[in-house]
Amino acid sequence: MQISPQMQKPASRSGVRRMLAGLAFVAVLLCGEGLVAADAPVASEAQVKAVFLYNFTKYVDWPTEAFARTNSPLLIGVLGDGTISEELKKVIVDKTVNGRKIMIQETGKEEDWPKCQIIFISSAEKARLPAILAKIKTLPILTVGEAGGFLEQGGIINFTKKDDRIRLEIGLEAARLAKVQISSQLLSVADTVKGKSN
Repeated sequence: MQISPQMQKPASRSGVRRMLAGLAFVAVLLCGEGLVAADAPVASEAQVKAVFLYNFTKYVDWPTEAFARTNSPLLIGVLGDGTISEELKKVIVDKTVNGRKIMIQETGKEEDWPKCQIIFISSAEKARLPAILAKIKTLPILTVGEAGGFLEQGGIINFTKKDDRIRLEIGLEAARLAKVQISSQLLSVADTVKGKSN
């Protein structure tokens, strides 16, 4: 997967500029986290998704009740993809957001899901996806997936692939149901945003 190292103009309503802004967003995130060397502008799909997952913590606000205590860590759970989990561990080392340490929550057990603020559900869980989302869609959890129809089933952010690059789809109705607020900066780099209020 090729990652452009060049900066692009800020996103606008133009579809072309939005696409360019999205590419620049990923490039900045990858280079900023030291995942890509200047002479090797290629990152794996798992690396790109892991960096996105980490950076979602900066562009999403959760309600107070999403955390047990004021100093509770922000927990990212990964269902069904060990590769992304391993890449995410590298990305979040010593990272904090709003004074909270960022950690990975083991999500093998269903009772652990409500502890998370973000849950990534890989395509390996496609068969269980409707059941998983039904259990957590009203909780203050940012659900992130990579399967077709993820938004239609109640997910909030979906990774898609176009022109060999990772794109974002965002469902605002699901975000409102979960009481999580997504910043306009993140919305501006999404290829698709569904459920916008008039």
